[in-house]
Amino acid sequence: MISVLAQERLLGAALGSAITGIIVFEQRKCIYNSISDNQSQVDSNSQAREPIFPQKTGTKFAHLWNKAVDQTFGPLIESNSLVPGSCWLVV
Repeated sequence: MISVLAQERLLGAALGSAITGIIVFEQRKCIYNSISDNQSQVDSNSQAREPIFPQKTGTKFAHLWNKAVDQTFGPLIESNSLVPGSCWLVV
């Protein structure tokens, strides 16, 4: 038979788990309710907004990035391609 101390520990663990589960469930319910309330407010107030970064800015940034990478690593790639016997291994 299980000792009284072990029974108390099992009861405490079970009650603690149940209370923790209830608290987590209630917190999630509150979070989901607040998200749905905010979503309904956003839907009712939604208007066509301009993006923070227009498409032209994004393509310009990508072009500048590619140019900078080419200038930075171009000499390294050229020097590696001139070494006889060097090749890229594809596994």
